[in-house]
Amino acid sequence: MTFTVDDRRHMARALELAALGLNTTHPNPRVGCVIASGSNVIAEGWHVRAGGPHAEVDALAKAGGGARGATAYVTLEPCCHSGRTPPCTAALIAAGVRRVVYGAADPNPRVNGGGEQALKAAGLEVSGGLLAAESERLNLGFMLRMRRGWPLVRTKIAASLDGRTALADGRSQWLTGEAAREDVQRWRARSAAILTGVGTVLADDPALNVRGAGQPAPVQPLRVILDSRFRTPPGARVLAKPGDVLLLGAGEDVRRAPLEARGVLVETVSLDAGRVDLAAMLRRLGELEINEVWVEAGPTLNGALLSAGLVDELLVYLAPSVLGLSARGMFDIPALTDLAARPEFSLQSVRHLGDDLRLIYTPKAATGNPR
Repeated sequence: MTFTVDDRRHMARALELAALGLNTTHPNPRVGCVIASGSNVIAEGWHVRAGGPHAEVDALAKAGGGARGATAYVTLEPCCHSGRTPPCTAALIAAGVRRVVYGAADPNPRVNGGGEQALKAAGLEVSGGLLAAESERLNLGFMLRMRRGWPLVRTKIAASLDGRTALADGRSQWLTGEAAREDVQRWRARSAAILTGVGTVLADDPALNVRGAGQPAPVQPLRVILDSRFRTPPGARVLAKPGDVLLLGAGEDVRRAPLEARGVLVETVSLDAGRVDLAAMLRRLGELEINEVWVEAGPTLNGALLSAGLVDELLVYLAPSVLGLSARGMFDIPALTDLAARPEFSLQSVRHLGDDLRLIYTPKAATGNPR
């Protein structure tokens, strides 16, 4: 299919609209829609929150009768099933849209080509794949969860020039500057869950909530604590902020009851060498419809995720300072006996944030496969 200049312009605008839901749509994907006739834009829409109108329905409501005979540009294949809302394919057909152009195919088993088929069966002209990579990237967590059953795992680390994350006694506030810390809030806001280990809770007493991330106000991510022996103090700051907290432990323990009394959702998962099984944990988060996990943890959990091949993206905030050999490192991994066995990454982007650098990497090796 050959796409026109207008096709590309309208889809690019639809992607801009989709990004407006970056912090609010989960567990649904971020989707934008433009209704147009030639170069003339008739209406625009985007999906704001799960349970609310999908992007197509939002745009069609604004277009009214103007949608008849027009083209709908949608960043994701229109849904063809009833969930919290009716199928978008039915709305497009009923509105008299002549043509639908979509970006990425929807890997949801309830769609997965069915949207395109439903539209074609009703006589609409359908073309897919326009700016598909951009749409895929915008919804990578959703795409991965649908394809493999567990979310995108994004690990954040603030480090010095010599790769150290804290002094030997654990102190690290503040290694990076204000601009980098504000950027962290934006990444937290787009995540459906923030993951940490009990070691970080005990050492730093973090809040792990979203603060000042713009409008529309983001849904507070689910805060997930890996704590096999229920050592999290009932008075920890992470338990006191608005939003839900999920603690994953093992078996029964007298320390479990005070946490549940604080409103913490406590679940037990299997252990792996005495610690919470990371594979089981990620499968559980997939069942809870978590699309993106933001990891803020210490070298133990960071190292365990890396060793298991479960890190999809690594964000390193590099501060222009040096902490020395006695300071704490990024990853606690088994000693390497062969340089060829080292974990390797590909650099995806570099951005200046004040005096700091934000480096985004993806692993060169394939990600792990929760059993």
